[in-house]
Amino acid sequence: MDARFLGTAELAEAPSVAVVVDVMRAFTVAAWAFGQGAEKIVLAESLDDALALKARHPDWVALKDGPPAPGFDAVNSPGLLRSVDLDGRTVVQKTTAGTVGALAVKEASLVLCAGFVVAEATARLLRARECGSVTFVVTGEGGQADEDLACAQYIARRATETGADAAEFLRRAGESRAAAELAGGVRQGAHPDDVALCLELDRFPFAMVAALEESLMVLRPCAVPSLTDGAPN
Repeated sequence: MDARFLGTAELAEAPSVAVVVDVMRAFTVAAWAFGQGAEKIVLAESLDDALALKARHPDWVALKDGPPAPGFDAVNSPGLLRSVDLDGRTVVQKTTAGTVGALAVKEASLVLCAGFVVAEATARLLRARECGSVTFVVTGEGGQADEDLACAQYIARRATETGADAAEFLRRAGESRAAAELAGGVRQGAHPDDVALCLELDRFPFAMVAALEESLMVLRPCAVPSLTDGAPN
């Protein structure tokens, strides 16, 4: 597999296959939302767009980065979201980096959104689809976030080496600036367990596929082949 690792701003054109990585915390939160029963997640272009979607669909759950704000139901924290019942609900998500990265590649033929919590399922889906060329979008810190790059590199390796060890990649993520800021209380709208939850390898058995549905970029969980079925020969 030919893997490229680019920041969102480095994307000159939509790749054929994109894996958009935001470990801390957008796509860890998205996975938790599906784990809590959400049917789909609409990735909003802006805070105003998220609020407009919420206004048109009052039963949808809107969440954002940072502290709580009027019109939003939740914040971008896995620790806070894990106690919320989202069974059958639609979530509207707007974050600083993750949703921006996914929207930047919305014309790609396959868009996966990922973090460590869905790493194995994401790698298996790449193997099952026989993706020869994959662009990993490193969303945090202008493409320099080591937690996102480490996760992207691990998924790329895992897609070709089923015995790849995650320990070093998780160590890098745990020592990243984002992890330090979350642990130190620098980032608002956080829970003390957020870092640990973001580093929980393969917590969920599904991958997450984003695609345009009418005019909206919609993220949904996707079942993947079993480990045996998805393994290379």
